Amino acid sequence: FLTVCRHRELGLFGGLLLLNQGGRPLEFHCTAPVKPNRAQEILYGPTLEPYLYGEQIAHTLLGKAKTTPGLLFTDREPVLAVRELVDIPVALVECESRTDESPEGSDGEFRRVDGPHAQAAGTPHLLTSFQYGRHGLSVARSHAADQAAIERRCQTLAADFDLSEPFTRIREAIQEAQRASR
Repeated sequence: FLTVCRHRELGLFGGLLLLNQGGRPLEFHCTAPVKPNRAQEILYGPTLEPYLYGEQIAHTLLGKAKTTPGLLFTDREPVLAVRELVDIPVALVECESRTDESPEGSDGEFRRVDGPHAQAAGTPHLLTSFQYGRHGLSVARSHAADQAAIERRCQTLAADFDLSEPFTRIREAIQEAQRASR
């Protein structure tokens, strides 16, 4: 599971949580803040988010992992760009609650970047969407074969496994790591 959080002053933080089949953590990694400068914003234009989320953040986090995941779930569409760099099926989890609210107990410095306000300036991926159990998933159309691989690998998950829940854990762990580093 991989997500990206935005800190209003520091920039973007990525978090990767690798779980076993029972939902217990195997590894957790997070990035230092990534903040594009104005020249990068201008030069990258609508490709900035896929570059930052996919190439800079997601690819870096996957490189840090000691265990190679069998598949990767994200709740941030621009992370799908990492699929061009790795041989791992990547799926976007369509989370039910897409707001820009911070998790409870947050000091408000972090905000979610997957709310309606984030229907970005970015070139949207062409997606192939499908339903797996009660979860809406999407894969990059250029990797539509990932759907079958994801469905196969998900067969070992418990039927009641909530694919959106680990993203909350990641966001809260990133916030905690940020607070601890002050």
